[in-house]
Amino acid sequence: MSMEGIVQQGTGELTGSSPVAPNTRPAKPRQLGFFGELALKASAVLVLLFLFAPIFVIVMFSFNKPQGKFNLKWSQFSLDAWTDPFRYPELTKAMANSLEIATLSTIVAVVLGSFVAIALVRQRFVGRDTLDTFLVLPLTAAEVVMGASLLTLFLDLGWNRGFGTIVIAHIGFEVSFVALTVRARVRGHDWTLEDASMDLGANPRRTFWKVTLPMILPGIIAAAMLSFALSLDDFIITFFNAGSTSTYPLYVNAAVKNGLPPQVNVLATAILVVSLILLGLSGLRSRRAPD
Repeated sequence: MSMEGIVQQGTGELTGSSPVAPNTRPAKPRQLGFFGELALKASAVLVLLFLFAPIFVIVMFSFNKPQGKFNLKWSQFSLDAWTDPFRYPELTKAMANSLEIATLSTIVAVVLGSFVAIALVRQRFVGRDTLDTFLVLPLTAAEVVMGASLLTLFLDLGWNRGFGTIVIAHIGFEVSFVALTVRARVRGHDWTLEDASMDLGANPRRTFWKVTLPMILPGIIAAAMLSFALSLDDFIITFFNAGSTSTYPLYVNAAVKNGLPPQVNVLATAILVVSLILLGLSGLRSRRAPD
């Protein structure tokens, strides 16, 4: 006669009993010791100093009143540069050019890169893998190579270098960043929502604006912020294709030789503050957005 929970004759097994779970307690982390933890914390502090010290110096020297042409040595605290940030017309024009170039190139790159990302994820076409490979080339190729190649292209076409060639050059490398960033978001998109939308009577255009775009919008915003920052910061590719047009990085490079006014630091600090505000708003929106 067999019963649950008793030993069967000849087998020694317990019928109906649950097997004993093995010990799954995680291993205790290895202790680094006093000197190990001290070295780890010191390394972290040094890395943070290396990253943020230049930013702190830029902000600090925007409140400096230099004795000469070069704002490289602390003299005394002053708000003169902040009360007159547009004192130097050439600097103001260079900053305006940088902002316009970054804005135009970012808009075009976001539109093109987003559609490329959607096509790479959703469509199957001849040359898809080749296009995917070419997207990575601007990220791996040296900027001096890209700048020289674009310069050769513009000269062969007979185009005068200037504002337009800078915008085109910036679009060239920004599209790759946008496509790769948005593609990561598109891959995580639940495409059954589009099917449900069209089953309920929405046409493809309305489905895109009401379903697809809101779902991938965080990726597009992140790509736009990255593209804008890269365009505003670019020097090498801009240097090759600028012609007589000056941008903020080009102006700073020339001003280092002739004199660096504190207004350079003021405009850089203002852009930094605006960037931090936009980054904070983007993070706040991402937290409030539904998963």
